[in-house]
Amino acid sequence: MSPQLHDLARRLAENAEGVCRHYLSKGRRCGNYWIVGDVRNSPGRSMFVRLNGYRCGKRAPGKWTDAATAEHGDLLDLIRESCGLVDFHDVLTEARRFLSLPESIVVSSAKKVTPSAPVGSPESARRLFAMSTPIPGTIAETYLRNAALRL
Repeated sequence: MSPQLHDLARRLAENAEGVCRHYLSKGRRCGNYWIVGDVRNSPGRSMFVRLNGYRCGKRAPGKWTDAATAEHGDLLDLIRESCGLVDFHDVLTEARRFLSLPESIVVSSAKKVTPSAPVGSPESARRLFAMSTPIPGTIAETYLRNAALRL
């Protein structure tokens, strides 16, 4: 995580209850947690957001879990889901807006465009191999097994 993103996440965590009051307004505080129906701000009690705790890790402020769906995440994920945002840049913009930070505090990391390697070159093969993943336990394995192909 870049230092700017880390700083943004830390600032949100320091104000976890304020984030919850704003984005999960149908919930309520219950001890060290904010309790609400789900990350989309439905009424209920299956999702909980930690309001204080250790500075980082699983028990850090802002970490949330929905016991009904097993969804979990941090406050940036909460903002993304509750606002229905898709692009991460929009999530960062919304988080900066909530914290009243200027645009320049967090610079979104744009996708690095790597120049293409010549077809059939060792560099092209290296890149292709680096992108590959094993298929055991994936839908590809299921497809190949059902297609009567031997692995």
